[in-house]
Amino acid sequence: MNENYFEEKFDDMDEDIKQKEALIQEAQALQDVEDARQASQKVNQLRRKWRQIHYWESEYEEDLKTRFEQALDAFYAKYKEIEKENEAAKRELIKKAEELSHSEELKKATSQMQELFEQWKKVPSAGRQLDDALWEEFQKARQAFYDKKQAAWETMNQNFDNARQIKQDLIAKAKELEDSVEWKKTSDKLKDLMTAWREAGFAGKEENDALWEEFNAARQKFYSRRNEFYDQLHEQQAQNLKEKQALIEKARQIKDTEDYSRANTEAMKELAVEWKAIGSCGKNKDDKVWNEFREINDAYFNGLGQANAQRQQNHVNRMKEARQRKQDLIGRQKEQIQRMQESLYGLVSEQEMAEIEEQIKQKEDFIKELEEQIQDIDAKLSE
Repeated sequence: MNENYFEEKFDDMDEDIKQKEALIQEAQALQDVEDARQASQKVNQLRRKWRQIHYWESEYEEDLKTRFEQALDAFYAKYKEIEKENEAAKRELIKKAEELSHSEELKKATSQMQELFEQWKKVPSAGRQLDDALWEEFQKARQAFYDKKQAAWETMNQNFDNARQIKQDLIAKAKELEDSVEWKKTSDKLKDLMTAWREAGFAGKEENDALWEEFNAARQKFYSRRNEFYDQLHEQQAQNLKEKQALIEKARQIKDTEDYSRANTEAMKELAVEWKAIGSCGKNKDDKVWNEFREINDAYFNGLGQANAQRQQNHVNRMKEARQRKQDLIGRQKEQIQRMQESLYGLVSEQEMAEIEEQIKQKEDFIKELEEQIQDIDAKLSE
């Protein structure tokens, strides 16, 4: 072989060695690659390139191969460590997902579960053999949560349906009462319906507000009518109070005169008739004004009774005095008769005797009349 041949071979050998040295530097640089999957692909490329370079069977090449494998081994060691860290991170996410699968706060847990999924996507590989198994565990926890959420959703929808049906029934009952005039009784019934409405629960976002508007409209229709009624009633009661207070004042004026004449008595009785014709002025005021009016009436009629009793006593006294006068008059008449009878013995003239006897008879008749009057008085006194 000529000299040029060997020079070309040496040149090829030097070029191959340079390529291998360059590959070693690339392999060592893998330590700085953050993406393990990308680094793994790079390793495969480096190995292919290494195999494609001619082997000259030199000791230096053996040293290069050793350095190349050491660089790759160092990468794999770091790669395995990273995979362990990734495995630990994924197992932590699995643990959190399993804990969330038991949560009763579904809305909050849903947000947290989605956040765990986003974190999972950011965790690099833990190795081909583990990635699928870890994902299955993670997905199992997520699926358990979403199954629970679905069951809760179905239960909630069923509860919505039940609540909706109950509230529709309550609306029908409320509408039956909206035109009622039994204010107290109906108010109590509507309170019971309101309690039942609260206990019925939520009927769903789309329908709950509409149902409430319909239910409340029936309630407010009744309450508006009731309030209007009571406004008018209170206005009338206020007028009734003024009228009764006016009667009280009239009754007081009559009482204060202490004049128990027939006219005043009839006037007091007429005030009582007018009082009865006036309606109520309210439960809290009726008793007060009535007690005041009755007190004045009682005072007047007590005075009237005392005045009547005094007049009656005066009348009795006058009758007794009249009886006594008549009794005295009878006594005097009898004395006169006695004297006249005695005077008959000394008379001679028949005419004079006849005249005296006539006078005696007249006095006896007068006495008899007086006795009848006394009997009449006694009868009246005994009544």
